[in-house]
Amino acid sequence: MAATPEHPSGPALRAAWRETVERIRTVREPDPGPYADDLLARWSEPQRRYHTIDHLAAVLGHLDELAAHADDIDTVRLAAWFHDAVYRPDRSENEERSAHLAERALPELGIDPARTAETARLVRLTVTHEPAPGDHDGEVLCDADLAILGSPPQQYAAYAAAVRQEYGFVPHDAFREGRADVLRQLLAQPRLFRTPLGHERWERTARFNLATELDLLTL
Repeated sequence: MAATPEHPSGPALRAAWRETVERIRTVREPDPGPYADDLLARWSEPQRRYHTIDHLAAVLGHLDELAAHADDIDTVRLAAWFHDAVYRPDRSENEERSAHLAERALPELGIDPARTAETARLVRLTVTHEPAPGDHDGEVLCDADLAILGSPPQQYAAYAAAVRQEYGFVPHDAFREGRADVLRQLLAQPRLFRTPLGHERWERTARFNLATELDLLTL
């Protein structure tokens, strides 16, 4: 059987993972490489259409843009790696299972208990994307995760199509109704992006994209 081709971002992501882990852990062993391989394999699972390695790479890139707002950007980076590491679109406990994965893996890598707990907290925060006031690390992770909403309309349309593919098992009318509810909830929020830079860069375009998709779903 032929090997599956590696994702183009794989080597760079492995290097970034290693740099983050080595910078903050308290021991020199074990090798971080196999942990990166396991996470990348999870992000490559066949049921994914949007929540893929491309999404992981995009979130990590946005974290670099927003890093000045964070209190502990390396912990936020760990949370980005784990936030959709467990992903089944037909289940509701993905974030909790992803947080549990972080709680198991990070101590093995020598990440201290406080950072491990904070990573898991941030992963769980992506259920609601509603960080408390003053939660700078939560604001950075949530803004990076939601940045796709403020992408150019053509890119947003590709994102929306990929989400529909992930939920291909849901009948059309049920998906349309459920997705419209999600869009209305997002548009009702007074502020989608909590960091100053995220709000400046993505808020207006995100609201345009969300409203456009909602209009298309409810024609």
